[in-house]
Amino acid sequence: MLPFTICDLSRKICAREISPVELTHDCLARIEKLNPALNAFITVTAEYALDRARVAEREIFRGDYRGPLHGIPVGLKDLIDTAGVRTTAASALFQDRIPGEDAEVVRRLRCGGAVILGKQNLHEFAYGGSSMISFFGEVHNPWDTKRIAGGSSGGSAASVAAGLGFAAVGTDTAGSIREPAAFCGVVGLKPTYGRVSARGVIPLSSSYDHVGPITRSVYDAALMLQVLSGQGAADPCAEPPARSFVASFDEPPNNLRIGVPREFFFDDLHPEIAAAIEKAIEVFRKLPAEIREVKLEVSTDRTLSSAEAYAYHESFVARSPELYQPATLARIQTGVNISAPDALRASHDLQTSRDAIRKIFNEVDVLLTPTVPIPPPMIAALREHPEDLRPRELIMLRNTRPFNVWGIPTISLPCGFTKDGLPIGLQLAAAPWREDTVLQAAYAYEQATEWHKQMPSLTSSQEVSS
Repeated sequence: MLPFTICDLSRKICAREISPVELTHDCLARIEKLNPALNAFITVTAEYALDRARVAEREIFRGDYRGPLHGIPVGLKDLIDTAGVRTTAASALFQDRIPGEDAEVVRRLRCGGAVILGKQNLHEFAYGGSSMISFFGEVHNPWDTKRIAGGSSGGSAASVAAGLGFAAVGTDTAGSIREPAAFCGVVGLKPTYGRVSARGVIPLSSSYDHVGPITRSVYDAALMLQVLSGQGAADPCAEPPARSFVASFDEPPNNLRIGVPREFFFDDLHPEIAAAIEKAIEVFRKLPAEIREVKLEVSTDRTLSSAEAYAYHESFVARSPELYQPATLARIQTGVNISAPDALRASHDLQTSRDAIRKIFNEVDVLLTPTVPIPPPMIAALREHPEDLRPRELIMLRNTRPFNVWGIPTISLPCGFTKDGLPIGLQLAAAPWREDTVLQAAYAYEQATEWHKQMPSLTSSQEVSS
């Protein structure tokens, strides 16, 4: 069952060829077997998941089918509130925090009949791109457990790649969905800012935070986005409902204009990543698509994100600084001296950047870059030289962060492997609210290649780095 996608499984469930209970048992068995090597889950809600799977099975058998996620086992980044189940943000500060209400995305998943397996490990409070810093220990990459899985949604990407569930919901403030998706060889989608509600999600920086799916295929990402998208009634930035994202695949892209911003995004690439991206460009050229080189103005200013992170944590830091991991506390404190006028100016600059990026889409339909410039580093090396961690993370998140600044829909999908067998990610982006365009382009590439069909050969006997 493991190579199956949600698309495959939903058809089989609807036709009663596979039981949601069977699927859930299978996922829970794999979690029990493989999670010790990956450390992808913090909390596994096995009894609850099996109960919901039985309910889903009864509903489907009596003809009450809710849609393609009905009976599908999925996971949640442990930054997303779940009523009655602890939400820790991978921190000692919140290790016993039990929300009384579901986040909006959890409510939507439950309404769609999804079976929630549990809460997944992450970089503490999402403030990093490695998932090395967690009260519950670092996450390991299923393609090589001696390497990082990326972050901050590292546990979510690792679990989907290893078949511990068929999808996950992560968050992305500077690349925290796409970067681990690239490192783990799966699909990670950051929707347009505001497309998916962040209500009930512990914030890192509210001006940059996005919520989105991690899946095994582009089609599955569209299925997940269809359920997740939209705002709760109390959310002030609600956007009108979109047409079916899955319907995008009924309209193959014609005369697609691909913009390739080589300056900044292609600087200092690992040579095997550079070669894989050039091959991906050739795949698009043969679809056919028109390839155009473009220049983008990229802001690297972190004033607003640092100020917003500190504003959320200020009272916690004052009361219990010892409950933070030292690296996280140091990052939070970078915002302590940012003045209100400086934060206001940064907020104005952010909106200016979001307005300006729209102009490039008069020239192209999609932007194409490498997702991450380097392969995932070794955990032992980062442990031995902790001073290297933040500089390495800034390199790993270099290509993803600008798309959070712009707030535009962006996807990472597999486009090859290094000689060491490590996945390589291709990043595609489109204009605001044009998830249909980015999904069409990603799906066209995926269907023309075989990279998404590969899975890591992880076994319970694999050793983790010591």
